[in-house]
Amino acid sequence: MSHAAAQGDGTVTSHEKIFTGERRAQLEALFAKYPTRQACLLPALWMVQEARGWISEPAMAEVGEVLGVTPAFVRGVVTFYTMYHTHPVGRHFIQVCTTSPCGLCGAEETMQAILRESGCGELGATSPDGRFTAIEVECLGACGFATPILVDDDFIEGVTPERVPGILAAYK
Repeated sequence: MSHAAAQGDGTVTSHEKIFTGERRAQLEALFAKYPTRQACLLPALWMVQEARGWISEPAMAEVGEVLGVTPAFVRGVVTFYTMYHTHPVGRHFIQVCTTSPCGLCGAEETMQAILRESGCGELGATSPDGRFTAIEVECLGACGFATPILVDDDFIEGVTPERVPGILAAYK
C-alpha cells in the first residue's frame, strides 16, 4: 500500500488507511450509539470526507470492511447523496438549488453568476485556483427563499446574481 505525503491543505492523497489511531477510536465509540455497525455508515463517510476532502473507491472499500458491508453498498450510499464527494473538490463546495420554484425565481441566472465569479466555468468543475467547486442540486428545502445556496455548511437564502460576488468574497 502506497503512502503519500499530505498536501499543503492537509488532505491525504494516497490510499493510506483512514480508520487508524484516534479516528478509529472515534468510530469505535460511535458503534455503541447505533444498533448495528452498518448504521454508522453516514458518520463513517463524514469522517472519511473530513480527513481526505472526498471519498475514493479504496476509502469506500475500507468503510465497507470496517462496517461489515460490501463496497458496492457503500458506493450506493455515497453516490445517492450530493454532500459526499467522489472526486477532489475545491476548498469551498457550493450547492445551488435549481428546482422549479427556484428556477422560476432566477436560479439559472444565479448559477451562471456563481460559475462566472468563482472561476469554475461549468457545473462540477473546480476553479483554477482550487478555491471553489459548484454543483446544482434538486432541493435545499427553502422554496420560499429562492434562490438558496449552500457553501460548505453555510446556508444562504435569497441569493441573486448581484449578491454572488460579495458572497464568494467571504470565502478565502
